Amino acid sequence: MHSIRLILLLCLSALSGMPMAQGFSVSGIVTDAQGGQALTGASVFCQNTTLGTVTNADGRFRLQLPDGGYDLVISFNGYETQSLRINASTEGLQSMNVKLRMKDRSLEAVSVVATTELRDGWKRYGDLFSGLFLGMTVNSDSCRIDNRDSLRFFYSKKRDRLKVIAREPLRIVNNALGYVIRYELDSFVHEFASGHTEYTGYALFEEMEGDEAQRTKWAAERERAYFGSMLHFVRCYYDSTLRLNGYRLERIDRGTDESAMIYNPYDSVRYGITDDGDVMLLNDGKLRVAYTLERPEPKYLQMRKLSANTPVQISILDFPEYILIEQNGYYYDQKEILVNGYWGWEKLADLLPYDYDPE
Repeated sequence: MHSIRLILLLCLSALSGMPMAQGFSVSGIVTDAQGGQALTGASVFCQNTTLGTVTNADGRFRLQLPDGGYDLVISFNGYETQSLRINASTEGLQSMNVKLRMKDRSLEAVSVVATTELRDGWKRYGDLFSGLFLGMTVNSDSCRIDNRDSLRFFYSKKRDRLKVIAREPLRIVNNALGYVIRYELDSFVHEFASGHTEYTGYALFEEMEGDEAQRTKWAAERERAYFGSMLHFVRCYYDSTLRLNGYRLERIDRGTDESAMIYNPYDSVRYGITDDGDVMLLNDGKLRVAYTLERPEPKYLQMRKLSANTPVQISILDFPEYILIEQNGYYYDQKEILVNGYWGWEKLADLLPYDYDPE
C-alpha cells in the first residue's frame, strides 16, 4: 500500500508541472554615496529572517535566498539605512550598487528638541517599553535586552508622548524560541492619551546554540508560536488551505461595523493571482480572523477582560485595497496594515523569521 501511494504522489507531482524551489542569489557592492568609497563591514540582511552577511574589504556581498519575497536591509554605522523589496524576478540582483548617505545629525536633534531626555528613562518606562515592544505573552517572560543602556527615552509633556531611540542595534535574547535578535530600532513612540503605540525597525535572527534537550524544546515552542500566527495565516492563504488549518474569516463593514461570514475566501471578489505567481488578497473592509485550533493565552483574556472560556483566537486586519503574498509568507505593503486583537497583542517575543519552516 505504501509503495502504491508513493508512486501515485510521484506521478501527481510530475503531472502538476510545478518546479522544485530553487531559490535565488543577490550580490553587489555597498559604497558611500558622496565619496564613492567601498564600505567594509556593512550589514546586508533580509528583514525578519536568519539570512544576512557583511560586506568584505571591497564592500561586496552575496546572499543565497530561498524563493519568496524579502525586504533587503543595508545598514552601516553613521549612515542612513536602506530597505529594498526584492524577489527572484527583481532586476539587477547580481549587480546591485547600494549607495548609503551619511545621517544628518541635525535632523535627529530637531526631532527631539521639543522633548526632554529622561536620565532614569529605563527605570521609569522600562516595563512599559518592554511590554509594548517585546510583548506580554508567556514567551516574553523569557526575553531580555542585553544592551538596554543604549536606549534613550524622551518625554514630551505637551504631547504626553514617549519616544525611544537606540544608540546601537539592540541585542535581544529570546530563550523561549532559541533566537538572538539583532534589532535596529528606528523609532518607538507611545501616545499616553490614546494608548496608541508605533515602532519601526529591522530584525535579523540568529539561531542559538544549545544541547539536544534545548534544541528539542525550542523546536516545540517555535511550532507552538507558528501555528495560528499571522505568518501561518498568510502562508495558508497562499496555499489555499485556510479551512484545513482552522481559520474562519468574517468581513467587517468599515461604515457600520457589521460583520458577515466569508464562506469562500478564494472567490474573485477578494482573491487573485498575479503574473508572477503572487497571491493578491483584495479588501473591501476589515477582516476578522478566527483561529479555531488553539485557545488564547489566559493572560490575554485577563488583560482584555474576556471570558476565560473564550475558545478561539481572534485578530483584526485592516489594510487598504489589497496586499500581495509571496510563497514564504512575505506580504506587501506591511507598513500600511493595521493589526489588532490577538496578533496585535503578540509582539517581538513571539515573532518567527520568514525562513522558518516547521519540520
